Amino acid sequence: MKLKNTLFSFALILLLSGFSTSSAQSQWRGPNHDGIYPEKNLLKQWPVEGPKMLWSYEGLGTGQSSVALSKDMVYVTGIPDTLTSEGFLFAFSKQGKLLWKKSYGKDWVSIFPGARSTPTLVDDLIYLENGNGGVDCLKAKDGEKVWNVDFFKDFQCDSVQFGFSESVLIDGDILYCTPGGKTNNVVALNRFTGKKIWGSTAFAEAASYSSPILINHNGNRLLVNLTATSIIGLNAETGEMYWRIRQFQDNKIHANTPVYFDGKILVSSASRKDSSGLVLLQLSPDGRKADIVWRNKEFINLSGGFILKDGYFFGSSYLQPKWFCIDLKTGLTKYIAKELGGGVVIFADGLFYCYAEKDGEMALAEGTPDQFRIISKFKVPLGTAQHWAHPVIAEGNLYLRHNEALMVYDLKD
Repeated sequence: MKLKNTLFSFALILLLSGFSTSSAQSQWRGPNHDGIYPEKNLLKQWPVEGPKMLWSYEGLGTGQSSVALSKDMVYVTGIPDTLTSEGFLFAFSKQGKLLWKKSYGKDWVSIFPGARSTPTLVDDLIYLENGNGGVDCLKAKDGEKVWNVDFFKDFQCDSVQFGFSESVLIDGDILYCTPGGKTNNVVALNRFTGKKIWGSTAFAEAASYSSPILINHNGNRLLVNLTATSIIGLNAETGEMYWRIRQFQDNKIHANTPVYFDGKILVSSASRKDSSGLVLLQLSPDGRKADIVWRNKEFINLSGGFILKDGYFFGSSYLQPKWFCIDLKTGLTKYIAKELGGGVVIFADGLFYCYAEKDGEMALAEGTPDQFRIISKFKVPLGTAQHWAHPVIAEGNLYLRHNEALMVYDLKD
């Protein structure tokens, strides 16, 4: 039972969140951090064996991070040797040739080892957070380190059980991250130098495993994130905390990316207790207050994310063949489909891309308020251990990671 609870808890860690910025070229869960990719003219059905695999690489080492993409290159992190705990940034050509790999220092090799955070790419710089509590800025052309900060030494953070898992947020010249702790709970850094612009005490508790999202609400810029027992909203310019909503998870883990829409914020955590589950918040006109609209405790999602489409919510249960459609107005479950195991979901060109975490199946699906229908699916052929990494769709290609293996498929119609 203890191991089962630990697995249940850790899977939630892996969803690293954020929101759209004006300057990032590649970041966690797409341009708006909502899992929706602006790709068009993709296949509407796959061959039985799946789309054509363009290339693959099986030497990444352990990790659950997604790829980042520039115009010419593909970046991804991994720990090839857990005995040394050295984390590496790998750079590939778009044709799959390994161009270089560069160490960024020690990464997480304790319980459930692996590189967690997805790189954020801005112009000629890449930003990484490692599981031991640090942020590195590297040159995109060769991985040379520009600067780094240490959450423990520089910001007096509190430790977290499963390693820091945030994918940092960039907006203009500012980098936002969440060390946690009682003093610099959330910080804003100059992205070129790593120097602190401001540090906020926020709710003064340990970090969780999510990342901040930046929203523009009626002209008011808010930073929203989750910490150990809280959803918090801050003034993005000063770090002043505007509001806090209690959000409880048994192991103080929150990892699913919040999503902002129409003055509302949707958050999903994995617990059925009174102050958890799926919750919709309504912001006041100036963003200084947030109120709970509804909670749905039936939906228990750990790290797979969710998609909002046409007034409905789509996402799955952890390790169960349950895909939910939930009415965003009422919070009530419309239906539960059971054709596929639960896992990660992203969206592109009108269809859902679902990656089952237990069975390792990659599926193409259609979701409407009336049904969730699997169109095509195939078994992921490479890699080992958990199927937790979130796929990426770019330039008509599907980038699919399974621990040490990276596979790239042609989705172009």
